[in-house]
Amino acid sequence: MASVLIVDDSITCSQSIAKVVEGLGHEVFFAEDGEVGIEKARTKKPDLILMDLVMPGMNGFQATRKLTRDPETSDIPVIIVSSKGEQADIVYGQRQGAVGYMVKPFQEAAMIDAVDQIIG
Repeated sequence: MASVLIVDDSITCSQSIAKVVEGLGHEVFFAEDGEVGIEKARTKKPDLILMDLVMPGMNGFQATRKLTRDPETSDIPVIIVSSKGEQADIVYGQRQGAVGYMVKPFQEAAMIDAVDQIIG
């Protein structure tokens, strides 16, 4: 069983993602913004982070950049899961270090494939 950190300020979105991830047998942790996400990534050391972009305080681009450039968390893969689906957002997310990008509303099969590719 792997652990997944879901960073999203929407409880509804977090629960939708958690349902899929837990259905795969993985443990789930939550953070409501980028700053809390970074803190939990450092303490929980999840196997994967699913990161929203539009959040109060530190947004998902900033949090992804900090996580992927910090030696303590740089080995934790980040997949962005956001309603922002423009090509420029996807490219910018990859430049911040994200290994994947999913547009909300996500397809359950696509989420399963993305999680399985990273943590099996």
